Amino acid sequence: MSETLTLYTHPMSRGRVARWMIEETGLPYEAKILDYGSDMKSPEYLAINPMGKVPALRHGDAVVTENAAICAYLAELVPERRLAPPEDSPARAAYFRWLFFMAGPFEALLTAKDAGALEKPVTAGYGKEEDLLRTLEQAVEGRTYLAGDHFTAVDLYVAACLGYYLRMGSLEPRPAFVAFAQAHMSRPAALRAMEIDNALMAKHPNPNMPPAVEA
Repeated sequence: MSETLTLYTHPMSRGRVARWMIEETGLPYEAKILDYGSDMKSPEYLAINPMGKVPALRHGDAVVTENAAICAYLAELVPERRLAPPEDSPARAAYFRWLFFMAGPFEALLTAKDAGALEKPVTAGYGKEEDLLRTLEQAVEGRTYLAGDHFTAVDLYVAACLGYYLRMGSLEPRPAFVAFAQAHMSRPAALRAMEIDNALMAKHPNPNMPPAVEA
């Protein structure tokens, strides 16, 4: 397999998370910026990701979509960076638990809430909003790392999700959420990724992006 990494992204999308993760790996990569309503729905890109959404990661002939999967995949490429617990580590359970908690019920709840389309708790996969938020709050409160004693991809993903929904005003700014997001979003790789994407925003706007809540 070729070692070439290509990130398909947009500076005002969840692709910001994937770029941060690639920056944490230190691996060389190429970024291809796709615009909404045009490039993302082109036949060329639909052959890569039939959903017509970003991010997507191509590694040689392999394609990975979905941010949590991209983060987990990239972490495994650089074991020396310790971005994922080793296979024999008990921290691996928490690592996968919280990665998929955020990608599953957390994202489903927050996107449904933003759309004004929350389901009845008895049928919703995310259950009751307060139960979900309390569970996450208990997980991050007073902690810097969720899987072991050092930074891993799950800390990145949780911090990125919290940071995004806090900025959008969709998530109640509980102190534990704010502290966890801030602890990781000031990392050098996070700042590098943010600088790159912010510089691209004027040329590549997202017409569907709501305004962020001022801090």
